[in-house]
Amino acid sequence: MKKLIKNTELSYFKKWTRHSYSIFNSIKRECVISSLLVAYILVATPQNIFAQADTVLVNNNQKLDEVVVSAQRASVTYSQMARVVTIMDKEAIESAPVQSLQDLLEYVLNVDVRQRGNHGVQADVSIRGGSFDQTMILLNGVNITDPQTGHLSLNLPVDIESIERVEVLQGPGARVYGPNAFSGAINFITGTGNKDKLKINVSAGENGFYSGSANTTIITGKLKSYVALAHKSSDGYIDNTDFKNSNAFYQGQLSTEVGLLDLQLGYNEKAYGANSFYTASYPNQFEENKTTFASLRLTTNGKVKMTPNIYWRRSQDRFELFRDNPASWYSGHNYHLTDVYGTSMNFAFSSSLGKTAAGVELRSENVWSNVLGELMETPMKVPGESGAFFTKSHTRTNLSYFLEHNVFLNKFTFTAGVLANWNSDLDRSFSFYPGLDVSYQISENSKLYASVNKALRMPTFTDLYYVGPTNIGNTDLDPEEATTYETGIKFNKSGIKAHAGVFKREGRNMIDWVKANSEDKWQSQNITKLDTWGIELSSNFNLQYLISDNFFIKDISVKYAYLDVNKASSEFISRYVLDQLKHKLNISVNHKIYKSLGASWQMAWQDRNGSYTWYNKSDLSQTEERTYRPFWLVDTKLYWQKPTYTVYLEASNLLDHEYYDMGNITQPGRWIRAGVKLNLNL
Repeated sequence: MKKLIKNTELSYFKKWTRHSYSIFNSIKRECVISSLLVAYILVATPQNIFAQADTVLVNNNQKLDEVVVSAQRASVTYSQMARVVTIMDKEAIESAPVQSLQDLLEYVLNVDVRQRGNHGVQADVSIRGGSFDQTMILLNGVNITDPQTGHLSLNLPVDIESIERVEVLQGPGARVYGPNAFSGAINFITGTGNKDKLKINVSAGENGFYSGSANTTIITGKLKSYVALAHKSSDGYIDNTDFKNSNAFYQGQLSTEVGLLDLQLGYNEKAYGANSFYTASYPNQFEENKTTFASLRLTTNGKVKMTPNIYWRRSQDRFELFRDNPASWYSGHNYHLTDVYGTSMNFAFSSSLGKTAAGVELRSENVWSNVLGELMETPMKVPGESGAFFTKSHTRTNLSYFLEHNVFLNKFTFTAGVLANWNSDLDRSFSFYPGLDVSYQISENSKLYASVNKALRMPTFTDLYYVGPTNIGNTDLDPEEATTYETGIKFNKSGIKAHAGVFKREGRNMIDWVKANSEDKWQSQNITKLDTWGIELSSNFNLQYLISDNFFIKDISVKYAYLDVNKASSEFISRYVLDQLKHKLNISVNHKIYKSLGASWQMAWQDRNGSYTWYNKSDLSQTEERTYRPFWLVDTKLYWQKPTYTVYLEASNLLDHEYYDMGNITQPGRWIRAGVKLNLNL
């Protein structure tokens, strides 16, 4: 298609491939590559990834090659990455038989989701056998990881209906995101589209389950606004597993002469029965969390993209060891308040030498508590609580400098970078964490890759300070450090995506809660050396593309991961680090039934290493050490889909198997829900 504008003839290309660019020079015209141009404008830095719905929503009949991903400091396309990045787009999210982001992550390659509470109440997410504190959580590129404990990092101010895309970086990302992207990072990306829209989702099911959400996109001149509200609740599937969970979220984009201004505001509130969450000795636990989040970012125009960013996250937590009828010795609830303030600046530009990015981030992490931190001179009242006071506090500051350069030479790509990090809690100057990624294009559809990256993780405030009836913290903990090596091959051809890889992580000063025998208290310790190696295999087949548009099976996906952990320390009972998934197999099928009627199936087999202390729920004094048993899970969704509405019926744990993600916390049996979604143009 050609069009004459100001005496300049422009040629518009609607598809983009990785073939030679020489044609652009030969035709002597300015070429506008629409999909790449939009993606580059919106995603000039790794953090600037809001509102990409029209550029990243790639259906299964197209390649993901030119989707811009955020797993490097400089913006690069999926095809240029020499790392393993899993992308779940809107189509995959909507077809999944789940209603929470925690459940959605169960289907991602080598991601371990150990749920305490159902439907997003609380879950520990880890990658490649790491702990839940070693995974960084981001919302539209902003780090929202909780410094108190990784148990609270998934307290997001958005629900699954607001998520346009999920990016999961398997492996360390310290040189990209900073400390605590130790074993991987998960970036949740919201989307608005380019039209005024209203989306409503209402569902209900067994165990008194109810969920309702609404989100809308409103475009007014140069301002694009996205507003989302959500609430879900349940009476619980067993005693003391009831919950209430509410979200409110706003995101606005304003196009100015200087650049793109991006504002995020979010709030999440949860209250839930925490049956045996932290110890089976006290099953009548209860918890309430409140999370507030705000960020403001500007991405400038011009050849050098500058991205100043400021953000704030507050988490308030009340933990009750006894929801009612407390023991005579019980002195009161635990109260925690964390404030995280951060500011960063990123620079990115392209030259004949490649793409270069540099940045700096300053992050202040603060906690006030009656159990975590050093003793305060003057107690401080707990906001919103009667007669409760914070008596302890702690503050630490983290300063990070980033530098990265990307080179693309015919079939080779090279990415080298380094993180220089300083933390006020450490008695040392800057420490350096480098990384190198390399790939080689064997053929048009196949690519070899290899990388080596070093990472660190600071102890959480819980690791350092928590002391309770069954736990003892350790203020002398050192940060965790690891070097990860990986290599593999990727295959990407229309209708087929596959990947095979192997990695090894050499960990030092690894932190875990351990005990020598079942009668002891859990203690946080550096368990010296911990080496992890693993194999990853994944494949996806779009059968409608490969066979026929009318073929009844749309796509099939098979993923398998194997992990082995070798610890060089004395024998401990491990609570987290040594209980990794040894085997994980995921199989998903999405198929048509009749006209607009379709179904999706998710099958998972998990075999966990390690053991847990089993408690007799009738007599808590009776205990024994038990190993985890492997299990199969099957989730399914039946749906009637039209452009303006979808009616669905779904079931989780269809086979009603008894299983445990974490010792003594009984997971839900079969759970059936039904709902309707409306998608309306305004």
